[in-house]
Amino acid sequence: MADVISLNKKLRLSAKQEAEVKKKQKIMAVQKVFQCTHCMLKCEKCGTQLEAEAPRAIGPYRVPYRFCESCAEEYIDYIHRLKGAGDPDCYWRNEIWLTVWRTWIDYQGAVDRYMKTKEFVQLLHEIKQTHRDN
Repeated sequence: MADVISLNKKLRLSAKQEAEVKKKQKIMAVQKVFQCTHCMLKCEKCGTQLEAEAPRAIGPYRVPYRFCESCAEEYIDYIHRLKGAGDPDCYWRNEIWLTVWRTWIDYQGAVDRYMKTKEFVQLLHEIKQTHRDN
């Protein structure tokens, strides 16, 4: 009889382990959003390491993303092409290329909207609270 395992103790341990798994999932969800999509040290488009703060304006254009020089040049050409112009020597920047850029920009907008949802804000609040409690 001495080998009888307390069911309540076992359930508490299981609930504690489950809470730890949920906590790790929450932290990973937030890390993924911030590290993967909003890293200040890399180009938002291609991931190239940036040496310094990327310029927010290129010529007369305000660029809403952190780009390396190459992606910034492509972005400006994308804007020009939307207006019916663009660099004619860059023939490979075709309709599919425009779709790639449009889709990437839509994705960035979706991530930004996601980060403003009440659920994501709640997740951030829970993680902050967890760190204060520890």
